Amino acid sequence: MKYLFLLITTLTFAQQTKFVDFKSVSGQVTINSEEKSVSGAVRYWFDVLKPIDTIKIDAQNMIFSQVEMNEKKIQFTTNGNQLLLIYPFQKGKNTISLKYKAIPKQTLYFVGSEATNNLQIWTQGQGKYTSNWFPSFDDVNEKMIFNLDVVFNSKYQVISNGVLQNKVEHDNSTYWKYTMQKPMSSYLLMLAIGKFDKKVEYSNSEIPLEMYYEPKDSAQFEPTFRYSKQIFDFLEKEIGVQYPWKIYKQIPVRDFLYAGMENTSATLFSSRYVVDSTGFEDRNYTNVNAHELAHQWFGDLVTAESGKDHWLQEGFATYYALLAEKQIYGDDYFYSQLYEYAQEIKQASKTDTIPILNPKASSLSFYQKGALALHVLREGIGEKNFRKAVLNYLKKHSFESVNTQDFFVEIKKVSNYDLDNFSKVWLESSNFNFKIINDLLFKNKSMQTLFEINKLRNTPLSEKAAFFAKILQSNAYFSVKEAIVYQLKNENFEDSKSLLILALETKNVQVRQVVTSILTKIPEEFRIQYESLLNDKSYQNQEIALYNLWNNFPEHRTEYLDKSKKWIGFNDYNLRTLWLSLALSTHEYLGNKEILINELIDYSSTNFEATTRQNALEKLISFHLINDTVLKNLVNATTNSMWQFSKFGRDNIRVLLKKPEMRVSFERILLNLDEKEKFQLNRLLKEK
Repeated sequence: MKYLFLLITTLTFAQQTKFVDFKSVSGQVTINSEEKSVSGAVRYWFDVLKPIDTIKIDAQNMIFSQVEMNEKKIQFTTNGNQLLLIYPFQKGKNTISLKYKAIPKQTLYFVGSEATNNLQIWTQGQGKYTSNWFPSFDDVNEKMIFNLDVVFNSKYQVISNGVLQNKVEHDNSTYWKYTMQKPMSSYLLMLAIGKFDKKVEYSNSEIPLEMYYEPKDSAQFEPTFRYSKQIFDFLEKEIGVQYPWKIYKQIPVRDFLYAGMENTSATLFSSRYVVDSTGFEDRNYTNVNAHELAHQWFGDLVTAESGKDHWLQEGFATYYALLAEKQIYGDDYFYSQLYEYAQEIKQASKTDTIPILNPKASSLSFYQKGALALHVLREGIGEKNFRKAVLNYLKKHSFESVNTQDFFVEIKKVSNYDLDNFSKVWLESSNFNFKIINDLLFKNKSMQTLFEINKLRNTPLSEKAAFFAKILQSNAYFSVKEAIVYQLKNENFEDSKSLLILALETKNVQVRQVVTSILTKIPEEFRIQYESLLNDKSYQNQEIALYNLWNNFPEHRTEYLDKSKKWIGFNDYNLRTLWLSLALSTHEYLGNKEILINELIDYSSTNFEATTRQNALEKLISFHLINDTVLKNLVNATTNSMWQFSKFGRDNIRVLLKKPEMRVSFERILLNLDEKEKFQLNRLLKEK
């Protein structure tokens, strides 16, 4: 017990790594989907570099039944957040073996259920920490080789980091054995379980590219994973360093918290990017695909040692993703995206005042501003020097943690570029140098035209109409034409009608979409032209056009509903839920209203993923189609692991509670809710 007095020491993990070097870890975990629990046995191999009395392993709310060092029981304690091993550790090699169980509150997520045949289980370690489901290290600087065995129902696919070495079935369960060869940070450990199929391609360097999908989405495989091999081959060549791992996997999962996550050798991404060829035109996985893959080098191979240097991951991944898209979509796309980044930063600059080299900087700073800074640097020292510096930086610090100065050291070796000034302007200042960016953008002819158009914002339409017409009829890049249409927003319709017609005649989905967004009040004389948007190969255009036409022309509602009654849209049913809402709100439209409303309410239930549910709930609330079942589904949304959806639920309940009759309705359903739902609703009912 004498060692317990030493627990009051404030040994941080940054300090612990100076005393202890964890080399590798092997774990065998069993997932219980009914309990939503994980249990397992873990063994760590580590070297004690200097004598130390306490070793800490992060373990959130875990129960340990056995802890041994070098096959002998060792004294330990837990504080809810960590496992503390208490022993006079001396220099040398050691092992620690642990048996544990946890019911994670975050990081390991259960979506659907086995009972409804839609179960998925997946992890999201970044920002939430792997230590919620696996005893590990929240400190990114503690890197180890991970090997993971997973036991689960044989009906499901189990995916983890690295290479699948073995797979053994026993009593309806399968033991999946995954191994890694190189070290990584704990937050990059991943797990995905579901009923998946997969297809495999091979990169030019013969790396297996495994692409997973749900069987129901087989027809959407090609547009979803379009350009995957091309992106991989481009990045490996452009970066100049061979892909660091033995395999690369991509898995779409339902209700994912973000667009994607770059777990080592295995990217998880949101199922909202599972699209058909029409959906591909509106939203596709290409940028997320390239961004998360770039992280395999910038983040996984070399990891920012602290939040201050987070731009070394997100700025690089954003920029290299854009370089990959440049190869696919061309220079005009590349420059238009840089322009959009600059405009976003300009828009946010009044309130976003924290510089990049600050752990509290915004995502916009780490991602977009970081990417623009890299573009300035690349242009400043030349592409050849930039590639050489990046190559040397990655090779020198492979499987290590890095900071901004580590990168700058390699820049200095290839160039005399003024990095002190660069850092002050781009990394240490909250200001944004638009002149430098605009000068670089001006190298592109499409951007030159765009700037010319922007200068005409305050010019009377009569003086610029001919120029605008010429551009709309030319082969100018679509973002240039979009800028013209946006300038028509506040113009008199009669004056802008001919230009709007030309915009529609471009046949470009994005340009036509701007027309739908600026023209919500549609004159009768423009109805026929506007109706053409209903035929676009764009679910977004169809959705906006259908609603605007239905709203503007009541006498044609039945016609519009007949045309769109078989539309589904994205995998979130955006068109179907809109159609149901409009059909239910059109009194003269024939059909069984009870069947229609039950279908719409069903889309808001737990039978569907969060994006579908939110679409349905938005329509039900907007069109005042609210009953107790809708209210229960809205309350259930507040308990969803997808924070965007739970926030949507809370925000809408707050609005509804302002109406006395709605407060009575929520109080009435309270008794029929489960404990989590009761807790959330009670909290909202008590708000003032």
